[in-house]
Amino acid sequence: MSRGLFITKPVAPSGHVDAGEPVEGSLEGEATLKRSLTATQLVMLGIGAVIGAGIFVLSGHAAAEHAGPAIVLSFIVAGFACALAGLCYAEFSAMMPVSGSAYSYSYATLGEFVAWFIGWNLVLEYLFAASTVAVGWSGYLNSLLTTFGMGLPASLAAAPLNVVDGSIVYTGGLINLPAVAIVAALSGLCYVGITQSAFINSIIVAIKVVVITLFVVFAAKYINPDNWVPFIPESQGPGKYGYDGIIRGASVVFFAYIGFDAVSTAAGEAKNPQRDMPIGILGSLVICTIIYIIVSGVLTGLLPYHMLSTPKPVATALEAYPALGWLKLAVEIGAIAGLSSVILVMLMGQPRIFYSMAKDGLLPKFFAKVHPKFQTPYVGTIIVGAFACLLAGFLPIGLLGELVSMGTLLAFATVCVGVLILRSTRPDLPRPFRVPLAVVVCPLGAVACLYLFWKPFSEHWHLMTGWTAIGMLIYFGYGYRNSKLRKAANAA
Repeated sequence: MSRGLFITKPVAPSGHVDAGEPVEGSLEGEATLKRSLTATQLVMLGIGAVIGAGIFVLSGHAAAEHAGPAIVLSFIVAGFACALAGLCYAEFSAMMPVSGSAYSYSYATLGEFVAWFIGWNLVLEYLFAASTVAVGWSGYLNSLLTTFGMGLPASLAAAPLNVVDGSIVYTGGLINLPAVAIVAALSGLCYVGITQSAFINSIIVAIKVVVITLFVVFAAKYINPDNWVPFIPESQGPGKYGYDGIIRGASVVFFAYIGFDAVSTAAGEAKNPQRDMPIGILGSLVICTIIYIIVSGVLTGLLPYHMLSTPKPVATALEAYPALGWLKLAVEIGAIAGLSSVILVMLMGQPRIFYSMAKDGLLPKFFAKVHPKFQTPYVGTIIVGAFACLLAGFLPIGLLGELVSMGTLLAFATVCVGVLILRSTRPDLPRPFRVPLAVVVCPLGAVACLYLFWKPFSEHWHLMTGWTAIGMLIYFGYGYRNSKLRKAANAA
């Protein structure tokens, strides 16, 4: 049985668009995903997913609770780990332009069991990420409504459950209604089609980039350098300021970088994946890292870091300066738009991973159903949207965000290892993009991601263990017995 658990999926060179070779289609003639995304749209998808929660939600929490003004260094550390993983993703996505992201890459290199484990953790990354950001979106929307005297009561704009000192407590709320509403609306958009979703995303990205630019230009005039002293606050315990706090902060803001991974889930819908996937992944990663460093520096310069632990830290910082009231309004609008695009990309990514897993027989067939008109994985989209609504409506942002980071970091580490393994086992495969100095970059990327993973895991090991146990029950109860690859191997 142990040998069968690690059976690997054969990798065949993908057709190259530039050479006029087909990269899609089905011998059975069923509907397939539509290839319509350009390199520019892929970069926009990456920016759409990355620029959002990191700036508008998590930056304040990470600064106040872990890193202080050195949150800038936390973003650099997280960005460095992502850059290493991003190079590995670029090689895989150009070589294997499929929709399964790290799940598909693991299946080809480390075997079915590892692929399932990573696919199950990608649920944490995408499904839980959509829910997490929806909670932040709700906070900014209610802040905007309050400005006009139309704010929702706390019972309808906050999760009824919270985590305090490791225990779940009741907050008195009923449901986070705005969070549920935005997830439902964007799930409907994903149902209609990838082209429409990408177009809407491009508009949203333009809006939030303009707003961020306005924030940096006008708020920079009000920076108080005293707020940056001490730049690295004295340690107050494990993960609380000091150099350990910088690393702990990096594990928190790592959540902000998952967008470039979401680009890889659209590989099955890229017009020219061999050329455009590396551009989309690495281009969005570089642009977003620069933006994060600048914005986090301005944010901690406006207000003492210990005052930034709110669901809307950018708006909170601007509230201290009445002359910037107009900018606070613009930021709230930009945050609402920006967080919308993050939710959109996350809701696009998860059904496509389920689609790939179902095509391999590891999940029920209905997850692989493609809409005959819209050419989207519509059943998976509906199911993901429904679960995301439940999570966003009832759970707090802090717990959701920690789980997302852990699932993401495990997936990134696996992809780094997978590149080296496939270099050894299949050196003959054409690689339109190759990781430079792979013997250094790949191990370093894996170690960096696993180190950052350990920080939140040490606090939430019971939740991660429970989540893994549920995944194993599903795999051995259904996936192992229905694996198409194993059935083919046994038949042979």
